[in-house]
Amino acid sequence: MSAPALADAVATPLLLREMAGSVAVLTLNRPAQRNSLSKDLIAELHQALAEIGADKAVRAVVIAANGPAFCAGHDLKELTARRADADRGRAFFAQLMNACSAMMQAIVHLPKPVVASVQGIATAAGCQLVASCDLAVASQQASFATPGVDIGLFCSTPMVALSRNVTRKQAMEMLLTGEPVPAIRAREMGLVNRVVAPGTERDAAIALAQQVARKSAHTIKLGKEAFYRQAEMSLADAYRYAAEVMTENMLARDAEEGIGAFIEKREPTWRDE
Repeated sequence: MSAPALADAVATPLLLREMAGSVAVLTLNRPAQRNSLSKDLIAELHQALAEIGADKAVRAVVIAANGPAFCAGHDLKELTARRADADRGRAFFAQLMNACSAMMQAIVHLPKPVVASVQGIATAAGCQLVASCDLAVASQQASFATPGVDIGLFCSTPMVALSRNVTRKQAMEMLLTGEPVPAIRAREMGLVNRVVAPGTERDAAIALAQQVARKSAHTIKLGKEAFYRQAEMSLADAYRYAAEVMTENMLARDAEEGIGAFIEKREPTWRDE
């Protein structure tokens, strides 16, 4: 790489971050590579999520992307380059897949809602990224696919998030055929919440995030954690756990304030506690 090209690569951030009120907007910024999830981009996303988790000024998150594609999955050129390693890339592949899985789980475990803003294709790990977010807004031009089967690499890690969003047969059809699913169909399947006119998805995602951000942050934190935990339990265990959560929630200051405000027909004043 020439010196100017190297300087450009260093100067161009992989991930952009800005605030829209109390909403942090994280924008994937590898448009020339269709925002594929390189090792460094995964690390930057994970780091940004960790910082946001500890920042009380941030009450919700939007993950968006620059360019025509939302995210084309893993960076296949980066993966292929490691086949020259002594172990044919085994150590790097394992490290990358585990790092990506940890980043996806960080979205789920973040005590704040995360909304995907999808303007174009979201394939393989890109589809996984959308499925890992709590909510998703898609352009009418967006599409979703897990096409690894077409290149001999089954989308096993994307499968984990995908199968927790849609029914088994719908997930298996996507995984086995690799066929793209248009935005309207993705909404019907439960992969996205809203489909909007092209070019408006980012604003719509921010508006949705801001709507949730106006709620008690303490209540949202409790509720999000409880939602994902109970989903993995049996029916009886889920009800026992949810009853414990609601009991603790009732004792929270914000629940007392919110219920009081409802009875008194006034707006609540949240303390996030």
